[in-house]
Amino acid sequence: MKGKLHGSIMTELLQAKLCYIICMTYESEMTVVASLIGDPSRSLMLAALMSGEALTATELANEASITKQTASSHLSKMLDANLLEVEKQGRHHYYRLANADVAQLLEALMSISAGIGMKKTKPGPKDARMRKARLCYDHLAGEMGVALFDSLVRRDLLSFDYTQKSENQIKLSDKGIMFFNDFGIDTDLLRKAKRPICRICLDWSARRSHLSGGLGAAILKQFYAKDWVRKSETPRLLIFTQKGERGFKTAFGD
Repeated sequence: MKGKLHGSIMTELLQAKLCYIICMTYESEMTVVASLIGDPSRSLMLAALMSGEALTATELANEASITKQTASSHLSKMLDANLLEVEKQGRHHYYRLANADVAQLLEALMSISAGIGMKKTKPGPKDARMRKARLCYDHLAGEMGVALFDSLVRRDLLSFDYTQKSENQIKLSDKGIMFFNDFGIDTDLLRKAKRPICRICLDWSARRSHLSGGLGAAILKQFYAKDWVRKSETPRLLIFTQKGERGFKTAFGD
């Protein structure tokens, strides 16, 4: 009896120690990521990459108003932390965000940061065009992104799945599968991809949800293909064409 009790106590102690080690490991890694993102120069470089485009070290140095040598040091640290990935073409190295999860983290941090203190101004970008429609890595954000998400939920094309134990309790409904297949999106390909089909992203300016994930990216690609939306020379800014305004209202309006 004493042997069994001793064994049970030892098992519990080992489990507690393992839990402590795991928690400390995650805490340490989280601290590293937070310190990397929290640096003013690095935060400006990361924000510049929210357009989804790849930029060179020189371009990112200009965005942060620092020297190329300093930028290279920052980029090396962010690569080591898997916040960025790099692609070499000829003499140039092009940097981009590592994945959509990093972009979603940055968008959420922008939203939270804008809400600290008294709100003397509206959160998010001052440019009304950016508030209306902009890129959030590879999907639509801003007022149009929020309107799209609201429409999909209201029309039961997306449904909430409260059996999921994550913050993204949302999925594409059967009705939504039919709708998006007709819209030109291959939902079978979305299901086969490793990336989640639907994810909720807190909008930086609207402070409400817009759609990210594989479906969010696929929708924006269709908007480009239909000439509903065009990229602007201003980073992240999206411009809805007259055709796009009409098409959006017909497809996703009340």
